[in-house]
Amino acid sequence: MMVNEQFEIGRKALRAQAFSQLVGAELIAFDSGHVTLEIPIRDALLQQNGFVHGGVLSYAADNALTFVGGSVLGPNVLTSEYKINYLKPGIGDRLVAYGSVVYAGKRQAVCRCDVYVIAEDKADALCATAQGTIVTFEPGGADTQAH
Repeated sequence: MMVNEQFEIGRKALRAQAFSQLVGAELIAFDSGHVTLEIPIRDALLQQNGFVHGGVLSYAADNALTFVGGSVLGPNVLTSEYKINYLKPGIGDRLVAYGSVVYAGKRQAVCRCDVYVIAEDKADALCATAQGTIVTFEPGGADTQAH
């Protein structure tokens, strides 16, 4: 699969996610083993102290992990687990999540993600880092049906 084709498939998948549309996420780069997602920061994404809400940081990390896992495992993937460390408050103009693959097997990939906050008047600041396991699934299979 050509990189441009993979990028277009990724953009289509992101557009199909209602929550991604709600937060304004955009796919900036997507190729085998690497992904970049960007989210413009607006008031609706802030918590009471004016920082980007932890749930938005977590969304950015989770989605970047899943996308980058899918870049090596294929499109039918889910996050099995992930851990996030919040490092500093998100104050700025936009979030940028960089995902990469640490290890990939046939059915799972261990991935990492660093989430930066970008501000026009300041240096980029690492505000969260995450690691997770992404697994394949069979569409319509028992492992994806609600109980």
